[in-house]
Amino acid sequence: MDPLTILEKYYSPGALAHQVLVTHSRMVAEKALRIAHRVRHLHPDEQFIQEAAMLHDIGIFFTKQPQIGCFGDREYICHGFLGRELLEKEDLPKHALVCERHVGAGITLQEIENKNLPVPRRDMAPVSLEEELICFADKFFSKNPEYLLKEKPVELVRKGIARYGEEKLQIFDQWVKIFGA
Repeated sequence: MDPLTILEKYYSPGALAHQVLVTHSRMVAEKALRIAHRVRHLHPDEQFIQEAAMLHDIGIFFTKQPQIGCFGDREYICHGFLGRELLEKEDLPKHALVCERHVGAGITLQEIENKNLPVPRRDMAPVSLEEELICFADKFFSKNPEYLLKEKPVELVRKGIARYGEEKLQIFDQWVKIFGA
């Protein structure tokens, strides 16, 4: 399976959205694989990590983010579950779960209900080692030009996560202990 071939089914090569998505995904994949090498004793599936990291944001074109070339009508938080639906149609159910579960530090059903988020009513938190690892690596890069090719420092990532509550920060800090930074 070639992730770039799948991405090109939905993104025109050379378009801004394609350039941003592929660059961001490569940065996330590279960091995720570096982490996987550090935690080899946990037996991460490195091939799956490479593929899923490249596909984790495939749903962004559904969202309204013109600054990155995405002209959909959905809120950005929806890109995870929409990416899941898309990859399920591609017969990639495990990769699809990474799409849905990488948003933030994961989103619980309780959070969805309490905040009335515009996503399906189900837990969307990473479960497997690979899901957690990709979610973690993703936090260090942005589609914003400042951090598209440059990794964010841990303290900046922590500050961003802290906006979503102490529980999310604890999850992130636990990942830092397991994966390093």
